[in-house]
Amino acid sequence: MTEDPSTSGVDPNDASERDPVSGRSAGSAPARRGRPEAVARWVRGVNTRPQVVDAFRRIRRALPGDPSFGDPLSTAGPGGVRAMARAADRFLDDGPGASREVSLGALQVWQALLERTGRGRGPREVTIVFTDLIGFSSWSLGAGDEVTLELLREVAKAVETPIVDRGGQVVKRMGDGLMAVFARPDRAVEAMFAARAQLAEVEVEGYRPRMRIGAHTGSPRQMASDWLGVDVNVAARMMELGGDSNVIVSETTLAALQPGFLADLGAAAKPYRRGLFAAPMRGVPDGLRIFTVQPR
Repeated sequence: MTEDPSTSGVDPNDASERDPVSGRSAGSAPARRGRPEAVARWVRGVNTRPQVVDAFRRIRRALPGDPSFGDPLSTAGPGGVRAMARAADRFLDDGPGASREVSLGALQVWQALLERTGRGRGPREVTIVFTDLIGFSSWSLGAGDEVTLELLREVAKAVETPIVDRGGQVVKRMGDGLMAVFARPDRAVEAMFAARAQLAEVEVEGYRPRMRIGAHTGSPRQMASDWLGVDVNVAARMMELGGDSNVIVSETTLAALQPGFLADLGAAAKPYRRGLFAAPMRGVPDGLRIFTVQPR
């Protein structure tokens, strides 16, 4: 005898909502999923809560290594640590979050341990150069996107051509600045002065850009087309000290130049003097001497 569906307690119209394998109703699935989804939303909320993120950032500042790991200007990298951070970005959220700080903190400590054991350095010595335009951000706000892009194109032609012509490799562009690597320190210094001279010819709607430059010679570790290590970080810090369109080099770069090279270039080096009330330099080895290189 065939069972009457009207008396079996099963609505034949519900057949499409039943799991064909288990025979269980799918109608309760959203309810079962609701609790994990609510937990996930709560975790995401805590992860991005500003107070929580700030707490983890404070913890990271107390960890070994450079706490600016992952910062756009920290290359320790434009290279350096940032190279590792960019690789980690494939697995980390783009926005601020506690989980991101924990992950970057782990990489920060790992990099510090590599440097302490001597394994954070590469097999050969190179000279790392960083450049940056002074006051560019403030100017671009009033200039607008179209004029800003025009200026950046002109700056790129003026600065990158001397670098490439002297055997340098442009590792990355960072908005109004760049990072380059040279096999020889003399070629790096020549390129720095040639780039400054060509930049002096650039003018867009009455605005003449000014550039600060920093260089350091060391043995960073190459990772694909990028570079990482404390030496890259030091080079970035040299550029930050450039102030009013100066060329700043570390003592390792200066010592690697042949005697008389700067005189032939029409330049001279003098010790860099930090302001009396200037904040201590971070990311620079203790005792590293710094010099300003200027035309005679």
